[in-house]
Amino acid sequence: MKIKVKLICFDSYGVKSSCTSVETPDVSILIDPGAAIMHPTFPAEYEDKVKWLLTGKKAIIRAAENTDIIVISHYHWDHFLPDNLDIYSGKKILVKNPNNYINESQRNRAIEFFENLWKRYINKQLDLRNAEDREYADTAEELGSINKDFGDYNNRRKELLNKGKKWFIRLRDKWLRWGHIPEIKTRDIEIIYPEGKIFRFGSTKLRFTKPMFHGIEYSRVGWVFSTIIEYGDTKILHSSDLNGPIIEDYADFIIRESPEIIILDGPMTYMLGYTLNLINFNRILKNAVKIVENVDFQFMIWDHHLPRERRYRKRTQIVWETAEKLGKTLLTAREFEYGQKPIVEEL
Repeated sequence: MKIKVKLICFDSYGVKSSCTSVETPDVSILIDPGAAIMHPTFPAEYEDKVKWLLTGKKAIIRAAENTDIIVISHYHWDHFLPDNLDIYSGKKILVKNPNNYINESQRNRAIEFFENLWKRYINKQLDLRNAEDREYADTAEELGSINKDFGDYNNRRKELLNKGKKWFIRLRDKWLRWGHIPEIKTRDIEIIYPEGKIFRFGSTKLRFTKPMFHGIEYSRVGWVFSTIIEYGDTKILHSSDLNGPIIEDYADFIIRESPEIIILDGPMTYMLGYTLNLINFNRILKNAVKIVENVDFQFMIWDHHLPRERRYRKRTQIVWETAEKLGKTLLTAREFEYGQKPIVEEL
């Protein structure tokens, strides 16, 4: 056995999730073990949404039983289970740093999560230390995309980037004031902040990106990290929530990595015209096509966020057509794992 990939719970199953299990001869890894109920406009009965959610959570809990490492890319409910503390027992948890490159709402969720972990596994109250006195780089300024030419939209985009810069500075000041949540290691649990780091388990290598925007530049939703797993001649990339990806630099990053297996989240097409405008949607389509054209992958899963409305495939048709034309395997998670269309297409 070289490497096994199992798509535990995904949006195409009728649940907001991108939970993925990866097993090598050295180590078993569970990425983003979370699940959330579908939004009110998802075209299914509420009772069915609840049923799919419960089924998804049970599958995640089962998958966690024999897992060595749990990866949590950020603190949205569809990426971790805050109330099922048993799944973290005896595990090495590589979790998004809760002290920086995080917005207020995810910080609050992280505080509650760590309070519960400390109480359960250390039998102590969470000990907030003095905040780290350090510089925090503006991750938007590191992106070539902020200089992208959008023609008539340039002035509006400049205005939005300026607002985003001010938001970042205010948030950065809070990181310098917030109490610091330390990493911990006990007999029962180990918590590590992995952004920008490399870990080796036998012949298996885990790499984690530095913080990346959850969507567009200066996304108020915050930051995530992507996970790269390497064993032998196989490389797997799990994007977490890059939303498409929207940002060109992130598409270029995936192309440079050139993974054999890509688990890529897609755009929220059901929010097109609301939180997702047409300009950014077209960026996503171009970026996804570029990835399909330039990475010689075994298969690419394009799922999380995407199959949440019936027209998702038509709206992203150019990406599917490009893969078909090039003879490349592009699938949703349910198609890959069960040979079935996403639930939204069956409703």
